[in-house]
Amino acid sequence: MALACAVGMIPNAMVADDLTPRLAALRERHRQGKADILNGIEALGGRSAGVRRWLRRLAALTDATLRALWKELSMPPALTLLAVGGYGRGELFPYSDIDVLVLLPDAAEDAQRAAVERFVGACWDIGLEIGSSARTVEECLREAARDITVQTALLEARWLAGPRRAAQQLQQRVLEAIDPLTFCRAKQFEMQQRHQRYENTPYALEPNCKESPGGLRDLHVILWVAKAAGLGHSWSELARRGLATAHEARQLRANEALLSLIRARLHALARRREDRLVFDLQAALAQAFGLEAAGPADLSREQSARRARRASERLMRRYYWAAKAVTQLNQILLLNIRERLEHDERSPTPLRPINARFAERDGMLEVISDELYWREPHAILETFLLYQQIPGIKGLSARTLRALYNARPVMNAAFRRDPVNRRTFMQILQQPQGITHAFRLMNQTSVLGRYLWPFRHTVGQMQHDLFHVYTVDQHILMVLRNIRRFFIPEHAHEYPFCSQLAAGWDKPWVLYLAALFHDIAKGRGGDHSELGARDVLTFARQHGIAREDAELIRFLVAEHLTMSHVAQRQDTSDPQVIEAFARRVGDERRLTGLYLLTVADIRGTSPKVWNGWKARLLEDLYRATLRVLGGGAPDPHAEVEARKREALAQLALHALPHQAHAALWARLDVGYFMRHSADEIAWHTRHLSRALAPHDTASAPPTVVRARLAPGGEGLQVLLYTADQPELFARICGYFDHAGFSILDAKIHTTADGYALDTFHVTTDALAEHYRELVTLVESELPRALDPDRPLPAPARARVSRRVRNFPVVPRVTLQPDERGQHWLLSLSASDRKGLLYGLARVFARHQVQLHLAKIATLGERVEDTFLLSGPSLHLPREQALLTQDLLQVLDEA
Repeated sequence: MALACAVGMIPNAMVADDLTPRLAALRERHRQGKADILNGIEALGGRSAGVRRWLRRLAALTDATLRALWKELSMPPALTLLAVGGYGRGELFPYSDIDVLVLLPDAAEDAQRAAVERFVGACWDIGLEIGSSARTVEECLREAARDITVQTALLEARWLAGPRRAAQQLQQRVLEAIDPLTFCRAKQFEMQQRHQRYENTPYALEPNCKESPGGLRDLHVILWVAKAAGLGHSWSELARRGLATAHEARQLRANEALLSLIRARLHALARRREDRLVFDLQAALAQAFGLEAAGPADLSREQSARRARRASERLMRRYYWAAKAVTQLNQILLLNIRERLEHDERSPTPLRPINARFAERDGMLEVISDELYWREPHAILETFLLYQQIPGIKGLSARTLRALYNARPVMNAAFRRDPVNRRTFMQILQQPQGITHAFRLMNQTSVLGRYLWPFRHTVGQMQHDLFHVYTVDQHILMVLRNIRRFFIPEHAHEYPFCSQLAAGWDKPWVLYLAALFHDIAKGRGGDHSELGARDVLTFARQHGIAREDAELIRFLVAEHLTMSHVAQRQDTSDPQVIEAFARRVGDERRLTGLYLLTVADIRGTSPKVWNGWKARLLEDLYRATLRVLGGGAPDPHAEVEARKREALAQLALHALPHQAHAALWARLDVGYFMRHSADEIAWHTRHLSRALAPHDTASAPPTVVRARLAPGGEGLQVLLYTADQPELFARICGYFDHAGFSILDAKIHTTADGYALDTFHVTTDALAEHYRELVTLVESELPRALDPDRPLPAPARARVSRRVRNFPVVPRVTLQPDERGQHWLLSLSASDRKGLLYGLARVFARHQVQLHLAKIATLGERVEDTFLLSGPSLHLPREQALLTQDLLQVLDEA
């Protein structure tokens, strides 16, 4: 102890002067050794089998460096150095924290604590990113009793330097203090919380390969729980003790190696600790795995982007399949361990027989025999039918999950052709409850993809279209879930109109099948709608579905994008558009089915894509088409008169003077009344009637700006009435752009006396809390922004998202005349960014193009906008080419 005190009292400067050269040499040896290990990991390519050897080598290199530093600093002999956490397992990722614990004697002296501080500082000096703590054994036990994370870290403690006896004592006392069943329950609860933080799915677009469901941490949980229960600390030991089969142990090792290689390569590419498969790194990681095929260097930007997407999709699919397997095996093994621990404490709950094949125990469905599915393959699908039918069944037992996992080879082509299995699958579809849960469980256990073979190709299939936030299989199941909720009374408040229509639909399973097949051909090349329609006809023929129902399902799959396209990109105030859509639909049953599928599909792409504006567009299109299908041929005059009458009825509630509407309505043509609802007409009239009152005709009407909450409840609706002028639309867009608003919709109208009467639907993130202030802001600031003497503001420059930067949408512009040849329809698609619409408006102004209608469809991070234009320059081929060129330049600036 005297020596320890003497060392502890050496001045820091003397220690630094004496050790600096040796510390520098130690740092260089560690740096060079780590570089060699990184080169070794890089040389693996896509081979994951050897990655653990390199991770152990990095841990061993770090062990040697820490021991050398411990010796160089002549650390007091009463102190013990331990590796804890992941480093304690004997594996270290390139840029992971190096977690160590210094065990102090019970009566630690100041000199000893000072020595620990010098040791930690020296670790950082030589380039080790250390995470350290210094405690006595008793302090460690107290912390472990309070914090399950500390308890877990100590469970993996490994001796590095100092007296071994202290380390052994700590390890023994930690194991003695752990109650295995309590620890198991706590780690499962902690895992559930972690899963919720990471979207509760392995299929996130930027998953964390360590923390997300199906990541490395889920494998660690199994080993922690097993070690705490004394059941083993490796996959081989778990197999020997009967907690895992030999096949499961091989699968666990293989998937652990793949996830470890992905994580190690992420660290190497980012040159820091990065455990997320972020968009920025996916393409480079795919290339490192050898998934990007060699090709010519002089590729176009579109070809390069397509190659990067294909490579990253292959990488992510490989990751998703591994994460799915880890999720399945984690569930099987943890249930198995927990059942064993619970049965050790109490006698097992007796099985309650259901039939000759299945029983129920503690609310879990259990197979009578481990070999059931091999002997009787029909029982595989019966599992999910019973899961739906029997009240109180909340899941599958570990025994059942294991039997399903190991019976995957049974589900082959003969299994799919079996008439009994086909009847059972149709029964599952036609059950009155449990549809969503059954199909999700079938996907989790790999049964759905093995029975419905085209579905197998969608599992883990990425979608780089910038508005789907789920893989294809998860999107399909989300759409199925959305349709199912239309038929459940408890969810009628969510979408009342959809629930109302669903209540009159006699065969819900028809819509469920349409949901299952609508995107089933994604990623196979060609038109996925047509390919999916062929697949569903084959399915219908094989499963004995009546011809009428089969044709309806085929129609829904083939046309599942049509209704959203018409509603969001065409002028639905045009009777010819409605007539054409009605002819394509054919009858009311098809229209209703298509409407329900369309709503469910849009809602299933991303929580951010669906909004009240889209809901209103689709419902208006449905009602207008229904009138045509019911024999009411479009009569613009009758429709206009009906809207006028309804608007007048609303105006009567506001006590306007007699004929207050006349001055405004005399300036408006049929197009205005067709494009605006009665509510909008009444709102416009109420605010503009005073400006256009007869006694004010001598002076020009003033600019009027009014704003209100949009009728759909999302965003603001802004009315603008002002003398028309060049660049007006550009000035309006410029104002909204700089004020932080996004334009969802624009209805542009010019009155007979040359005034602009425009209506905009805008939204902003701050709307919910501050909409009254925003209404005042827009009404006061927008008129000032329209001053024609002021130059147009410069477009705001904003950084595009990482997803757009790595997977950009190739800009496309289409310009074609309408059927009458009076206007031109401009359609464009591109990656979204701040200021995009304003940039387009500046191009319109520069080319003297007049805008009549704008449909702004933002799909996640992709825009698909449609504009109705007119102008003399549009009739000249050269001017058309220049306009298109300038528009592409704006779209390409992202």
